[in-house]
Amino acid sequence: MASEGASPVPASSGTGGPKDPYVPVPYRVVENSSETPDTVTLTLHPVGGTRVPSFLPGQFNMFYAFGIGEAAISMSGDPHVVGRLVHTVRAVGKVTTALTRLRPGDVAGIRGPYGHGWPLEVARGRDVVIVAGGLGLAPLRPLVYQILRNRDHFGRVEIVYGARTPSDLLYYGEIQEWRKRSDLRFQVTVDSADRSWYGDVGVVTSRLPDARFDPSRAIAFVCGPEIMMKFTAQALEARGLSDEAIWLSMERNMKCAFAQCGHCQFGPHFICRDGPVLPYTRIRRLMALREV
Repeated sequence: MASEGASPVPASSGTGGPKDPYVPVPYRVVENSSETPDTVTLTLHPVGGTRVPSFLPGQFNMFYAFGIGEAAISMSGDPHVVGRLVHTVRAVGKVTTALTRLRPGDVAGIRGPYGHGWPLEVARGRDVVIVAGGLGLAPLRPLVYQILRNRDHFGRVEIVYGARTPSDLLYYGEIQEWRKRSDLRFQVTVDSADRSWYGDVGVVTSRLPDARFDPSRAIAFVCGPEIMMKFTAQALEARGLSDEAIWLSMERNMKCAFAQCGHCQFGPHFICRDGPVLPYTRIRRLMALREV
């Protein structure tokens, strides 16, 4: 999940007061792993012994390529592994392209974490449906880690993941391990397949009629392009889920990350402050309006 913005405002000179919230903390890249032809997963450690802040699944950082600018990138690592940050980045503009080109030893800037994460506490004792489209699996990956670590706290777990082509699938090796588990069901589909693909073909919503969950006790977490999330929410409603049981992670153009610049405004909401995770009941009407 990425949203590109301008470079951060420089720090004001020494007054001894609180740190300027626009100033990034330096992190060193220790690993750059290719996911797809245009997407990489970066693992970073802080420079100079800085403590890595804890985060909640669904939160994001502002990720700064020095001299170029910064972009909002969701957390995609395991919240229980301390001392590092993991971000999956797709090259879609000059900032994210620069970030994907970072190599071990390079230094980037991080500020955060920001926003509200997935409401995992309200999912306890319920069936969990996770629906991801394309890069939307990255913000959901920490949630999957949390659920699997506390698997006994949840009912059925159904994950549906869709990508444009087989070569666009993220975390391919990890997905194969998840699909072998007996305590969850993981469906994968692609919009368009080649001869090497033997799985399902079709948009992600085409797999929801086959998803196994009790709609009276299920909760759904959805992330992907807005049009995909809109149709996914409608398909989940058709399966009997209520608006209150559907949660979406919104991708918007975030620049300041604390509701000052207005770039991520979505109706009455600032996605950086009120989201990025929001209940469908709060944004359903807005998603139906053009150019909001």
